[in-house]
Amino acid sequence: MSAHVFDPLRLDVQAFANDAAALDGRWPLRRFERLAQAVHAEASPAEGDEVVWSAHGARRAPRGAQVQTRLHLLAAARLRLECQRCLEPVETALAVDRWFRFVPGEDSAAQIDTDCDDDVLALPRALDLRELIEDELLLALPLVPRHEVCPVPLLQASDGHHELPDRPNPFAALATLKRDAPSN
Repeated sequence: MSAHVFDPLRLDVQAFANDAAALDGRWPLRRFERLAQAVHAEASPAEGDEVVWSAHGARRAPRGAQVQTRLHLLAAARLRLECQRCLEPVETALAVDRWFRFVPGEDSAAQIDTDCDDDVLALPRALDLRELIEDELLLALPLVPRHEVCPVPLLQASDGHHELPDRPNPFAALATLKRDAPSN
């Protein structure tokens, strides 16, 4: 059993990984301000809307490499986003299942991140796990949220052919200028 008590809002990642510790919890969606902004305007986060999460620390020693500090993050939430077809709320499940590798220093993280497939972060003094969870859930948002079948009938074009109003061609004035210009 770990002798440390870990605070998810000020997580000592190194000690968390050394102890192979685990944390889990549920936070109200309202605490995730940026994520809550993605919710449909008419479907603001309700009292029971929450983000369920767990985090596990680990130390790994790949063959021929130094011991690595790792964090496994799982998070899930259900949001009511705006359907891009009918503009009504659409219930959307978000899920995150990510491993992070922590290395000392931003420069080291940037260099290693370009050379490997791992998610590499600089080892902070204290990690705000809620902020990391929010970042990952924002990345998990669908590019185009939509219903499989919209509950509201969509407007259909009658025959697909629309008469466009006659407008003057914007390049016609250029042709007139060119035609009226004196030649050299």
